[in-house]
Amino acid sequence: IFKALLVGLMILVGAAILAAPAGADAWNKKTKLTFNQPVEVPGMVLPAGTYTFKLLPTMGSRNVVQIYNEDETKLFTTILTIYNYRLTPAEDTLIEFHERQAGAPAALRSWFYPGDNFGREFVYPKTRAVQLAQEERVPVPAETVEVPANKLETVPLVAVTPEAKEEPITEAFETTPPQGEAPLVAQNTSAETALPRTASPTPLIALIGFISIILGLGVKLFIGRNRV
Repeated sequence: IFKALLVGLMILVGAAILAAPAGADAWNKKTKLTFNQPVEVPGMVLPAGTYTFKLLPTMGSRNVVQIYNEDETKLFTTILTIYNYRLTPAEDTLIEFHERQAGAPAALRSWFYPGDNFGREFVYPKTRAVQLAQEERVPVPAETVEVPANKLETVPLVAVTPEAKEEPITEAFETTPPQGEAPLVAQNTSAETALPRTASPTPLIALIGFISIILGLGVKLFIGRNRV
């Protein structure tokens, strides 16, 4: 009986350990993407290769995306985005591009995480956004000024039209966060260590309690057996 309880305890602990990374990935939308040709993102062109995309936990919105190399040892760029909505959730990771011009790298438009009916549409510098709007004949979100990566969320945004005019971003795009996408309220804003404070500790407390009960029963049985 004691051995059976010990095995059950080990299974529970293993399941808890395996569940933690999965929850973290769902929160920061961590995704590995492989491009077989160069791809333009706001501010730079990424060579063909595999990259890791994930959200940066911040004190504000959840619309800052970081792009790393495959093993996350090098940060290539930090990009501001706005929400982009679909009628139905994406079954798999979905990447959309602006219309590609002859001989030019495809320009990344939006990124959808599996199971979400909302994604992130990338905000381009104003000059480049005007070009994309004119080429594709659709409004494109644009930054009005350049700021350091750690102040991206303070950038005033506009929607530039194919006629090179500026419109309020809220008139051209739906920018309201979807339900469950509330801003992070954590003190540590490190992309590697910050955890969402919105997660409930109830499952963890229940697991600890259950493990304690099993350990107590196991010890009791073990002591009683030795006395006999």
